[in-house]
Amino acid sequence: QVQLVESGGGLVQAGGSLRLSCSASARVFSTLDMGWFRQTPGKEREFVSGIRWIGGSPYYADSVEGRFTASRDYAKNTLYLQMNSLNPDDTAMYYCAARLGAGGDGISMFTGDTYAYWGQGTQVTVSS
Repeated sequence: QVQLVESGGGLVQAGGSLRLSCSASARVFSTLDMGWFRQTPGKEREFVSGIRWIGGSPYYADSVEGRFTASRDYAKNTLYLQMNSLNPDDTAMYYCAARLGAGGDGISMFTGDTYAYWGQGTQVTVSS
């Protein structure tokens, strides 16, 4: 079983930055596809970014491309999301998610239903 612990959310003005962190249980981190999703009340969960277990170029939603940067530190078992140029549309609960990645490289990163493990979420609120 994988446990995910998120941090870094908060209240920020439009144009500001935040860095989210997701700490994963150490045993299997290197085998996990990792992703960031976000959700607002009454809205469907939305893919934000993700990195496959083996690394490589992160995936991004069009809405955050060029503003957000995902990375992972295998030594620290941690996934990051650097969020710059934030705007009120970025306001959401942000969730870290994970799934077993080895052997499943062809599975889309964008579908939340394919992720078995989820963090508790961290709230990001961007004021006008």
